[in-house]
Amino acid sequence: MKLYSLSVLYKGEAKVVLLKARYNDVASFSFFQRSSVQEFMTFTSQQIVERSSKGTRASVAEQDYLWHVYVQNDSLAGVVITDNESPSQVAFTLLEKVLDEFSKQVNRKDWPVGSPAAIHSAALDGHLSRYQNPRDADPMTKETEGKTAERQEQGSSLEHGEGPERQPWKL
Repeated sequence: MKLYSLSVLYKGEAKVVLLKARYNDVASFSFFQRSSVQEFMTFTSQQIVERSSKGTRASVAEQDYLWHVYVQNDSLAGVVITDNESPSQVAFTLLEKVLDEFSKQVNRKDWPVGSPAAIHSAALDGHLSRYQNPRDADPMTKETEGKTAERQEQGSSLEHGEGPERQPWKL
């Protein structure tokens, strides 16, 4: 799983406003492409938020990326851009956390008129690096993978004749 961008936006009546954004691993693009890549990610994020209804979540595929968007009923929106392999459950968990932290740190009256330079929030800091590995970031993913591994072990034990019906009972 690879996260490229994490953004918080405000879906206003007239337009979508970018409030804060963090970009990861743009160094993998050439120096001359970096600003274009960031502009592309920001523009596409704004377009997807604009076309999404309040109170909805969606995942949109565009080229080699997945845009996971969550627009809350209060018009605050989050977008995380990932590779095609990332689980949507992890992306939406991340967006919920980020939007919750952001709404606690930034006054609601600043959302419609905010800008990345004017908004001071640490809500996005650290999340991009922490969520690069979904097993470490999302406890549900850990639990699901643990249960899957447990089932696989049980299945292989049964295949080898080591099931519970073959073991002697001890009293």
